[in-house]
Amino acid sequence: MDRRYFLKGAAALTGAVIMTGAANAASDISGVFPKHGPLGEPRGINPGRVTWQHDPSSVSWDRVDYWWKPENYNEGAIAKMIADGLIALTGATSAQKAWEALFAWNNQENGKPGGYRAGQKMAIKTNMNGAGEYNDDPHGRIASPYGNPVLLKVLLLSLVEDGTVEPGAITIFDTCRIFPDYMRAMCTSGKLAGIQFRYRDEAGEMDATPDKNAPIEWSGPVDGETTWFPSCLTEADYLINLANLKGHSWGMTLGAKNHFGSFVNSDRRRTPAAAGLHDNIINGKMNGYSVLADLIANPQINAKTILWILDALITAPSETGNITPASARWEMAPFNGGYACSLFFSQDPIAIDSVGADFLVNEPNMLKHNRGLAVNRDMENYLHEAALLPAPPSGLSYRFNSRSLGVHEHWNNAQDKRYAGNQKPGSGIELLYHRS
Repeated sequence: MDRRYFLKGAAALTGAVIMTGAANAASDISGVFPKHGPLGEPRGINPGRVTWQHDPSSVSWDRVDYWWKPENYNEGAIAKMIADGLIALTGATSAQKAWEALFAWNNQENGKPGGYRAGQKMAIKTNMNGAGEYNDDPHGRIASPYGNPVLLKVLLLSLVEDGTVEPGAITIFDTCRIFPDYMRAMCTSGKLAGIQFRYRDEAGEMDATPDKNAPIEWSGPVDGETTWFPSCLTEADYLINLANLKGHSWGMTLGAKNHFGSFVNSDRRRTPAAAGLHDNIINGKMNGYSVLADLIANPQINAKTILWILDALITAPSETGNITPASARWEMAPFNGGYACSLFFSQDPIAIDSVGADFLVNEPNMLKHNRGLAVNRDMENYLHEAALLPAPPSGLSYRFNSRSLGVHEHWNNAQDKRYAGNQKPGSGIELLYHRS
C-alpha cells in the first residue's frame, strides 16, 4: 500500500497562539475569499490540526445503482481511513488510544478528570437533509445528498470497538429529517445492537423531542419562534459532529451549519426558518452577527464535541441538487477527475470548516454546478466571528464568548494547500494529507 504524507510540519507546539491579522506565510490564495493571516486560537491536542484521509478505493459508484447503496463503498477502506485519521489527529499509536485521547482532552477542557467512563452518553449529529421528509422511503429524491450510511456504520463500529462506548449509550440524531429504514437497520445490528436514532418522528417513539428546559437564547436580532435543543443532545455527555462537505444554495454546508438540524420548534420540516435564522444566513454580511457562530459557541455543542468530521466520500454541489457522477467528480489534484473519496477530522471546528470552505470554492466542478460559491464572500463571516471571540469583528457581545472557538485562515493556493500551521505547528491550521 502506498502511504504518503505531506503538508506536515514539525511536532505541534504546546500552548495557544492568538493572531489577529499576522502576515500569512502563504503567498497567495485562489478562489473567492480575500487573503488574510490566521485568526483566533488553534484548538486540540495538536492545535489547529486537520487530518485529510484520501483513498480512491473507498468509492466504486458507477451509477448502475444509487449513490447511497452500501455496495458502492469499500467498508474496509473507510474503516482504515477513520483509524488513520484519528491516529494522525491525536498523535496516538492506535485507534483505541486515539479515542482515549479525544475523551480525555475534552474532559480536561471542561475541568473534568480522566477520560470516558462507562454509562456516559454519546450523541452523533448527522446531516440528513436530502433524505425523506415524511417517511422512511428515500426513493422520492433518491439522488439527493444526505449522511453516508456506510461511513456512519463504520464510525459507530470504531466508537464501540475502539472507543469502548456501549451501543446503548449512543444516539444518532437529526431533528428535522428522517433516517431511512435500511440505514437504521445496518447501524443497529450485530455489535451495534442497542444504538438509538432520534429524528422527525412526530408523536412517534423515535421522535427527537425538545428539552423544554433548554431553550436557545440568541445573542443577536433573531425574529422567530422559541427553539429548544432536543433531549438526546442535552442528556449527552459527548457529541460528534458528522457533517457533509457540500455546496448549498446559500453557498456551503459544513460542520457549523450541520447544527441547523440540532434544535426543535413547531415547524419540524423547516426548523431554522421557523426560528428566524435564514435571513441571517442568506442576507448576512461580513463583520455582522452570525447565528452559526452563536450556535456552535453554545455549551451544548461547544463543550461536548470531541470530534468534528467532514464526509467528502461523494460530494454534492448543493443541498437540493441530485448527486450525479458529472456533478460529484473533482478536477483539482489529487482527485484528477475522480470522486473526492476523502474524510476530514479535527478537534478545531473553525479549522476544519476553513479547510472545507477552501476546497469548495477552489474546485472547478463545484463552481460549475453552484455559482453561488464563486460570488458569496460573506459565507466566511461566521468563521471570523467564531475565531475572534470574545472580541468579534461585529463588536457584538455573544452570550457564550469567553474564548476563541478555533483558528481561521485560507491556504496558499489550490496546488500546495498549505497553511501557516504547516510551517509552524500551533500558529494556524495544520493540514495533514494521507493517501492510501
